[in-house]
Amino acid sequence: MTKAEVISEIANNTGIDRTEVQKTVEEFFNVIKGNMVKGENIYVRGFGSFINKKRAKKTARNISKNTALIIDAHYVPAFKPAKTFVDQVKKSVSDKNAKQVKKKNLA
Repeated sequence: MTKAEVISEIANNTGIDRTEVQKTVEEFFNVIKGNMVKGENIYVRGFGSFINKKRAKKTARNISKNTALIIDAHYVPAFKPAKTFVDQVKKSVSDKNAKQVKKKNLA
């Protein structure tokens, strides 16, 4: 599903004008990106957390030149889903897969 499809679905489900939904979704992402750039984490109860993960300093190799590179410690953005959200996805996907297997066995 793309961002445009998400915007269309929200507009259809709520009855809010598509352009207003698009502005809201864009601003939501801008707030998340802006706060993560500042080093802050965002917690959405029941959905998950947008966090900055620290990557340790490490030595890498440039294979073509056969040289070692030092990669300094740095932060990368990450998403950690909430446990309830993960459980919902697991149950839904496993139920869907079980139905598909049952159909296959009947055929």
